[in-house]
Amino acid sequence: MANHYFKFKAFTVHQEHCAMKVCTDACVQGAFTAQYLEQTHLVPAYILDIGAGTGLLSLMLAQKTEALITAIELDLPAYVQAQQNFSASPWAARLQVASADIREWESGRCFDFIITNPPFYEAALKSNNHQRNQAMHATTLNYRELLLAIQQQLTPTGRFSVLLPYTSFDSFMLQAQQGGYHLQQVLYIRQTPQHDFFRTVGIFGKEVTQTITTTMSIYDEEKAYTPEFVSLLKDYYLYL
Repeated sequence: MANHYFKFKAFTVHQEHCAMKVCTDACVQGAFTAQYLEQTHLVPAYILDIGAGTGLLSLMLAQKTEALITAIELDLPAYVQAQQNFSASPWAARLQVASADIREWESGRCFDFIITNPPFYEAALKSNNHQRNQAMHATTLNYRELLLAIQQQLTPTGRFSVLLPYTSFDSFMLQAQQGGYHLQQVLYIRQTPQHDFFRTVGIFGKEVTQTITTTMSIYDEEKAYTPEFVSLLKDYYLYL
């Protein structure tokens, strides 16, 4: 049984009511995105988290930025959980969550940066768990709709971070390019150097530039975290 909470150095994520629990690849996305903002000297005033789940990504970015962060979550139990996690964090004053469908939601503002860990699978076998299917599969939000929502919510000079399966990323990237968004940085993730890549974090913007590509293994041959992983997550993980 999954733990009901995941304790980080600066905050705790309770997750008993969420279909999608805290996972390593989402943690990598949050840390990589925060690092990107720091290295590129981007200082977003307003950040949007689409499909917040537990609120993990919002909390990770709140730790590293001074932005006002709005999270959107369609699933009601996950929305309540994210709200509780935000209220218990050191950054409660800068975090808010809305229970809404991003396709219909009107914020009244545009955002400087968007982060999203969207439903992954557009064509794959589903389980009997409706809540998990909604979180894992593009049953309510496909890639085209996600990109349309991003375009509606993002400022013209804004950028966004997305976490997707490695096998789906090229398809998403082509759709993003058709919408005028170009890959700025990309991180390919694998479990060990002996494994194939299984996740991709991409950061997109309107600017046409040479893509900076990084690869990372989570574990080494001895099943220990790699130095690259430790360097990326050391400000978050409790025992790094």
